[in-house]
Amino acid sequence: MRRFFSDLNPTVRGFLIIALIALTVVVFQLYQTLAVVGGLLRIAFFLAIAFFIYLWWRNHRSDIETWSQRSRAVFYGAAILIVLDLALYFSPFRTEPLAGFTALSFVLVLAICGFSMWRVWRDEHRFSEY
Repeated sequence: MRRFFSDLNPTVRGFLIIALIALTVVVFQLYQTLAVVGGLLRIAFFLAIAFFIYLWWRNHRSDIETWSQRSRAVFYGAAILIVLDLALYFSPFRTEPLAGFTALSFVLVLAICGFSMWRVWRDEHRFSEY
């Protein structure tokens, strides 16, 4: 039996594991437990993103402090908007999936803020052309 699973295609073996987990959830009626675990994973993923952003900021804050007041305001404002947008997306209290204009606004906020941050970063790191 052990040799059968070790010789099995890894993709098929992975699908069998997923099917076994799904069967366990259905047989033991663990739907509520699965929903709670999913909510906790959403919170953990958001915290991981926030921690990554904090570490990046901590490593680059000396560069950012040399920028103009306007550039810093745009950069930090866009970063705060991105964090708030992601917090609303990963909120465990959101009961319905993003659809329609809500999903469009989520993507547009991320895109516009990301572009703003990239543009400020590029402008502040442009080397002199003279």
